[in-house]
Amino acid sequence: MISFASKTNNPNTKLGWNDRIGYGMGNFGMAWVNGMMSAFLMKYLTDVSLVDAAVVSGIIAISKLFDGISDLIMGRIVDGTHSKLGKARVWLIRMCIPMALATILLFSIPSSMSEAIKYVYVFILYNLVNTVFYTAMFVPYNSLISLSTTDSYEHGMLGNISMIFQTIANICMNTFFMAMVVAFSGAADPYMVEAQKGWTMATIVVGVIIVISALICVCGTKERTGAQAENGENANTGKPKDDVPTGKALKSLFTNKYWLSMIFAMFVIFFIIVMYSAGAIYYCADVLGDYSLYTPVNNALSIAQFATMFFTPFFMKKFGKHMTYMIGLIGMGLGFLGTGFAGTNVALLVLFNALKGIGLGAAGGMAFGMVADTLEYGEWKDGFKTVGMGNAAISAAQKLGLGIGQVVLGWILALGGYDGTATVQSEAAKTAISFIYNWLPVAMIVVTFLIMLTYKLDKELPKIQKELEERRN
Repeated sequence: MISFASKTNNPNTKLGWNDRIGYGMGNFGMAWVNGMMSAFLMKYLTDVSLVDAAVVSGIIAISKLFDGISDLIMGRIVDGTHSKLGKARVWLIRMCIPMALATILLFSIPSSMSEAIKYVYVFILYNLVNTVFYTAMFVPYNSLISLSTTDSYEHGMLGNISMIFQTIANICMNTFFMAMVVAFSGAADPYMVEAQKGWTMATIVVGVIIVISALICVCGTKERTGAQAENGENANTGKPKDDVPTGKALKSLFTNKYWLSMIFAMFVIFFIIVMYSAGAIYYCADVLGDYSLYTPVNNALSIAQFATMFFTPFFMKKFGKHMTYMIGLIGMGLGFLGTGFAGTNVALLVLFNALKGIGLGAAGGMAFGMVADTLEYGEWKDGFKTVGMGNAAISAAQKLGLGIGQVVLGWILALGGYDGTATVQSEAAKTAISFIYNWLPVAMIVVTFLIMLTYKLDKELPKIQKELEERRN
C-alpha cells in the first residue's frame, strides 16, 4: 500500500507534518458524520420525515445502551488485532465504505413509509451508523495517537491536529451542506418533505468524503508503539505484551483517576456540541426567523475555533495541556453566557459564538492528547497498556454525549410544545430552544471546570515517562 508516513520505527519519535496531516484527515471524514448527526438529524427527522421528536429521542436513548457496549467490544478487538497494518488502521479500511452507505440511508427515509415503519427504519439505521460502523472506525482512529508515538508533546499535537481537521469539516458542512440540499432538491426550503432528494444527494457527497479521508489517513500514518504493523509484536521487546484480559483492563481504567476525569470531560464537550449545533438550527429558524443565519452564526464559532488551534501548541508548550484546557472552558462558558443575554441581536450572537469557538479550540485541541497521557499514566500504574479499551470508553463518552444531547434536546423541544409543521412556534417552544442553546451548556461547563481542577497529570508526567522508558529498555 502507498505510504507517505515517516519511515522511522522509533516509538518515541517526533512526527513529521506528513504524519500529522495524515492523521488529521481521518477525522475530517468522520467529523462530517458527527456534525450531521448532531446538527441536522433531529431537524431532518421532525421537519422532512415528519416524525415525533419525543419518540425519536426515545429511540436514541435506547440505542445508547447498545452503543456503549459496542465501544468496549471494539476496544477489545483493537487490542487483540494483529495485522500487516497494525491494530488500528486496518479497521479504517474495512469500515469506511459500510459507514458511508449507512449514513446515506439514514438521511434517505422513504416518504411512502408509514410512521411506525419509519421508527423501525430510524432505529436500525441509527444503530448501524453509530453503534456499528462509526464505533469500528472511531475507536481505532483515537487509538492511533498512542500507537503512533509515545512522545507526550506529539500526543497533544496529534489531538490538536485532529480537532483542526474536525473544525475544517464543520466549517465546510456549515457552509455547503444545506446549500447542496437546496441545489440538489430545487426546494426553496430544505426543511420540507419535498427536499428529500436533496438530502439524499448531499449525503452521497459526504459518503465519498468519508471513504477518501479514511484512505488518506491509513496511507499517512504508521503504528510504532505496542504492536508493530509488520509483525504484530511489541516494538520494544519483540513479545506480544498488550493482550490484556478484559476484566483486568477495565479495572485498570476505572482506577485511573485522570482517565475518569477525561471520560466525563469528553461526555460534556460532545453534549454541548449538540446544544450549540442542533440548537443553532432551531434558534435561527424559529427564534430569529431565518434559518439561513445558521451559516454565519455557527461559522463564527468554527472559524474562531479553527484559528485558535493554530496557537494552542504554543500555549501547550508554555503552560501545559491542562492549563490550556481550563482556559478554554472559561472561554466557552463566557461565550454561552453572552449568547444567552444577546437574545436576537445577530451581531452579538456572532461575537459570542466566536468566543465559544476560541474556548472550544483551546479545550478541544488538548483533550485527545490528555487522554493519551492518561493511558501512559495507566501503563505506569499497572504495568500494561490499555490503548484500545481506553480509547473505546472515551469514544463511548463522546457518543453518549452526542446521543444523550439529542435525547435531551428532543425531550425539551417536546415539553416546550415544538411543532415541526407550524410556520411560527409558540413562545414556550422558543423558550425551550433558548434554554437548549444557551443556558444548559453553561451549567455543564461549570461542573466540568470544578472536576478538572483535580487534574495534576501534567506535573507528574515527566517522571512517569522517564520510569516507563527505563522499564521498556
